[in-house]
Amino acid sequence: MSKKSSLVALCIALLSLSFFTEQVEARTALRNICRVKGQEENVLRGLGLVTGLNGTGDAADPATMRALARAMEIMGSPVPEVALTANGKSDLSKIKNVAIVMVTATVPATGARSGDKLDCHLSAISGKSLAGGHLAFAALQGPNTRDRRVYALCGGDIQLDDAAQPLVGRIHNGCQMEADVFTPFKQDGYITLILDRHHANFQTATEVVESVRRSFSDENEEMAQAVNAANIVVQIPVQYRTEPVTFLADLLDINVYSPEPEARVVINARTGSIVISGDVTIGEVVVSHKNVVIEVTEQARFEAIGDEQAPNTRLDALVTALDSLKVPAEDVIDIITGIERNGKLHGQLIMQ
Repeated sequence: MSKKSSLVALCIALLSLSFFTEQVEARTALRNICRVKGQEENVLRGLGLVTGLNGTGDAADPATMRALARAMEIMGSPVPEVALTANGKSDLSKIKNVAIVMVTATVPATGARSGDKLDCHLSAISGKSLAGGHLAFAALQGPNTRDRRVYALCGGDIQLDDAAQPLVGRIHNGCQMEADVFTPFKQDGYITLILDRHHANFQTATEVVESVRRSFSDENEEMAQAVNAANIVVQIPVQYRTEPVTFLADLLDINVYSPEPEARVVINARTGSIVISGDVTIGEVVVSHKNVVIEVTEQARFEAIGDEQAPNTRLDALVTALDSLKVPAEDVIDIITGIERNGKLHGQLIMQ
């Protein structure tokens, strides 16, 4: 075995001792691992007309001409009929300073009231660039396509976040709510908690139910019930019936045992980042990659621990060892994916 591979094996053996460090049981507030059903963001959508472009609009585009003609008609300046085909002629066919955009605005999970202002985001449907443009107007509707109500109106000067993407922009506080958007959190005296996807499992759901019952000294099984691994239904106690907001605040402040996340590795090949969460381990494996040879054997683990039974080597120990040898990130990623393809990575691999 080469000097480099020997160093890797040594680092792995030493770092695998971390399995025997004392574990301190941590706790976390319930609000950190779940959300309340009904408290979700809502996206408003609509089409808008951008003006003031420096020749970067879409000339002779039928849809753009119709939108502009309609806008002028609404403002009391109707124009002759706009041609419905690209080959048609009209008084608007030479205009190059107008473009149609898709406009969206996100209503926060807590809702919004009439008069509130939100940021809106624009993406061009026609034209070459939105630089220097002004959103003349846009009427936004809700996510339900059958609901024709106008929830917000948008307008203002467009800012480009990235000059390399001139067809995408935003307007700070360019969206003003015209209707209230409420996000109710209780239904028929019950509140539903939804564990986030990183903590949704049967063990965590059971722990949350037990913690809720203990906190409110309620032996009634209907006080809190786990519907499945992600959804927990909680009944509002009698003493809180007139103060559901106070109950929800107390409920989310309950401490639960900090759940161990699912063992997973998230790799971003573009940036070279490797994020390891949970207890990701690797089994016996030999990997030869370029001038690096990694050998994880049962014998090496026994020698390091001096016991008849030894755990698998932790993946973070392997990554630390490779990093100490200045192995490039792309090579480390190739090694991890190779171990996963061989079935020796004990955890979920997520490639971004």
